[in-house]
Amino acid sequence: MTEQKGGKLKRVLDEVPPGFVVDSRWLSRHGVARSSAHDYDRERWLERIAHGVYRRPSLQTDSQALHDWRVPILSAQWIMHYDFHVGGMSALALDGHDHYLALGRDSDVYLYGRPPTWLPKLPLDTRFRIRSRQKLFGPDPEGVENSDFDPKGADAPNPWNWPFKRSTLERATLEALNELPDKESFHKIDMVFQGLTTLRPRHLTNLLMACKSVKAKRLFFLFADRHRHRWLAHVDRSQIDLGSGPRALVEDGRYAADYQLMVPEEFATAVRQEAQDGA
Repeated sequence: MTEQKGGKLKRVLDEVPPGFVVDSRWLSRHGVARSSAHDYDRERWLERIAHGVYRRPSLQTDSQALHDWRVPILSAQWIMHYDFHVGGMSALALDGHDHYLALGRDSDVYLYGRPPTWLPKLPLDTRFRIRSRQKLFGPDPEGVENSDFDPKGADAPNPWNWPFKRSTLERATLEALNELPDKESFHKIDMVFQGLTTLRPRHLTNLLMACKSVKAKRLFFLFADRHRHRWLAHVDRSQIDLGSGPRALVEDGRYAADYQLMVPEEFATAVRQEAQDGA
């Protein structure tokens, strides 16, 4: 590799922490042609991990690090500036509601927006579930955190601890509810709801007003009424459009008339008495 090429690559890779990835599109914007990227791969300045995707070599070469889904996500969000966030059950797990959730081997990671098309093709022990933001909330960005983080700032933490762009607990809850019954289970959602004692009622009301899914909103109140956390009394139901007409979510279930939903029989009862006030 010529000294000139090496100098150009060094300047470009100063923006990429060791172990993080970039794609050929990003490299091209920074003056590195696809043919040059192939040369860098041969010289071990970059490691090709998929078609058009390269990793900056790192001392962390163990299998777990190489297959960690977090690094490609952080790379795509903060280095390449793809417009998407981690949401649904994955955001709930990141916020500590992981007693019943998994973000490890063979897990599902829910992404909302427009992640890079190469992401699901990487050799990772994770399935990415790509969802549209528009379908659930339209263009409304409320409830997406860390959109103003600057990875080049003086106070930026270690890159492996960069924050994810992700949903707040309130938005993630509605995103997760919208996955019922096909991709998530009533039981798992119910167990998560049991721990949602700190939701913010004003934020919830705003998100429920913005949410375009009648199913998700009705399910929210079904589970909220089962658990009766203290914040529920401060959610302004009068502002929420719950649509009209019954919806069947399962076959051979029971009709929960208050929510106009056909659900598994055990979830058709509105209030779980022992869960009053988050107890």
